[in-house]
Amino acid sequence: MAKDSKVRQEQGVVLSFIPTGEYYFNKGINAYHRHDLKKAKKYLQRAMQLEPYEPMIACQLGLVCMQLDEFQQSNELFTQILDELDPSMTECHYFLANNFAELGLFHEAYKHANKYLELDPYGEFAEEAEDLIYVINTEEADLEDSLYMQDELIMKQEKARQLLESGNFQMAIKSLKEIIEKYPDFWSAYNNLALGYFYLGDMEKAANVLKDLLDKNPGNLHALCNLAVFLYHQHRDKELQELVDGLEKIQPILIEHQYKLGATFALLGNHQKAFFWLNKLKKQGFEGDASFYYWLSHVAFTTGHEQTAKSAWKQLLEISPEKEGSEPWNNNRSNDTGFENHVTSILKKLRSEYLEERLFGIFLLSISNRRQEVISHPDFKSLDEFSITEKIYLANVLDAGMKEQFDPDGIIGKGHGVATLLYEHHHPIHPQTTGLFLMWFSIFINGLKDGVSFTNMKAYAAAVEYAWHKLNDEKKSQLEIANRYDISTSTLQKYSKLIQHYNE
Repeated sequence: MAKDSKVRQEQGVVLSFIPTGEYYFNKGINAYHRHDLKKAKKYLQRAMQLEPYEPMIACQLGLVCMQLDEFQQSNELFTQILDELDPSMTECHYFLANNFAELGLFHEAYKHANKYLELDPYGEFAEEAEDLIYVINTEEADLEDSLYMQDELIMKQEKARQLLESGNFQMAIKSLKEIIEKYPDFWSAYNNLALGYFYLGDMEKAANVLKDLLDKNPGNLHALCNLAVFLYHQHRDKELQELVDGLEKIQPILIEHQYKLGATFALLGNHQKAFFWLNKLKKQGFEGDASFYYWLSHVAFTTGHEQTAKSAWKQLLEISPEKEGSEPWNNNRSNDTGFENHVTSILKKLRSEYLEERLFGIFLLSISNRRQEVISHPDFKSLDEFSITEKIYLANVLDAGMKEQFDPDGIIGKGHGVATLLYEHHHPIHPQTTGLFLMWFSIFINGLKDGVSFTNMKAYAAAVEYAWHKLNDEKKSQLEIANRYDISTSTLQKYSKLIQHYNE
């Protein structure tokens, strides 16, 4: 498609398209004409997979996401077009302005509307852009500072949330602490910060954040629900039951709170209560995200509502087709995947500012079913961007031959071997177990500096797991852990003392 190509719309539909990936593109357009936006999105996503560098497909997908009120995903597509695919598609600035206005981010909306008029003053959407600017300018002048702060806060929070979801917990924690320092009354940042510490396995810090929040904002439902999940994972049953008794009496009015309560009950295994709240939302016409349909399907199936379960799972597959095969009624859950098969998570970890997260990213690459997809991805780092330690580790993973030249004693390989032993007992890797692997790679990095050889890999794996359970207040005996890794309890005690020095 020509570099100066532009979107031509008639009621929001692209008319011109070179027939590369045409089959799925046309199916998407036909679905759009039938006002079946979900199918339109599905087909256009497939077309984009086949033609990832075609800006016209990305733009049409962005427009469909806009009409589905999926403004964040829509913005990502329009930004990708302007930054990578075709900067001459100036209309994307106008679409971004519309999306930001819908999100209440008026400064960003104003900026992109002006940019569109600057680049294309007589463009197809010039009049609409001028109208949008006029509406924004009619806001009272004294709201300008507060609007700017609101924009900044929402964007920072969204960035931190994305970091959490992709497993970059250290960076998310750093960002959330900055938000709280600047906006001490922004309660959701506290909850997300607590989750960050929880995923890293630092239960004490996670609990302290929630305690601070509940002192400042008593009755915060999100904090109470998060605390219940923490207590559940720590097997603190008595405290948990007291809290659950209180949660069962709550009758929230806000949809957001009903969803949080339902998802929390699902996580805790209280499927009857979970089904009550999640199914209530469904009957009210609530259109949730993938997590909503996942939990609704599971709790509906376990409570005997099979038709609801299958209907919810069908909606889930429209959003997350990779979940096919892990239905709650399917006993074979081999397709249930964690971070190891999440391409975006691996790519983000490989670019983390923390070496332990980057090494963890390489480990995930080694066990991923989507390794080739990660390596061939445009965002995969060039070899020059990897440190020597990462290059050697990558050579181990890819069996590139360089490991014998730079790692003749196989130290990096042994570090990988310990992680592999941990993975045998903790897979797939979900947020709750990510901290275990990050703990190991942090210990490994510190040990490398002191010339540790890491010869007894089973002992190191057992010691790390024992320390991990202890950190989470989970009662695991030394004998149980030692037997799991086929070592003696005296060896476990010895190596537990060794790693303590490197785990501070």
